[in-house]
Amino acid sequence: MTLFLGIGIAGLVLLVLSLIFDGVIEGLFGGVNVLDGLFDGLFSLPVIAGFMSMLGFGAAIVLGTTNLGTAPATAAGVAAGVGAGWLTWKFSKVLMRDQTATTPRGSDLVGSAGTVVTAIPASGYGEVLLRLGGQPMKFSAKSAEAVPYGTEIWVEETLSASSVRVRKVER
Repeated sequence: MTLFLGIGIAGLVLLVLSLIFDGVIEGLFGGVNVLDGLFDGLFSLPVIAGFMSMLGFGAAIVLGTTNLGTAPATAAGVAAGVGAGWLTWKFSKVLMRDQTATTPRGSDLVGSAGTVVTAIPASGYGEVLLRLGGQPMKFSAKSAEAVPYGTEIWVEETLSASSVRVRKVER
């Protein structure tokens, strides 16, 4: 029973960490091309955390309240975990679709101007300040050439929800 309670508690800790550090944990695996997209959707950290919690606590409840052995308790925990993971996945998909026609999207940034707030190296990321829906927002930015701090830039492409490809404004 202790093992199952440990799995349940580990799932809760993972869930809290994924809520507090949204995207940071997934970002730890950035640059590893094999893992691209693995933590999105069905295999996201909240889904994995929900599965682990329900597996552990469900199995512990079955083991503690019945005379069934470890194998049936594990099966019940896995079934509860699959159900919790599926519900978490569906709920997160519903939340991600909750956008109206007037909700600004990352693609609205293409063609907009901004300013470099952290110098962009030629082969890496810097930061730019852009306005999305009238709100100033910082984005990670990549460029074909190095761009120094304070340079005015244009957004050429959105790479992800938080990063863009930019070029210097030439006048």
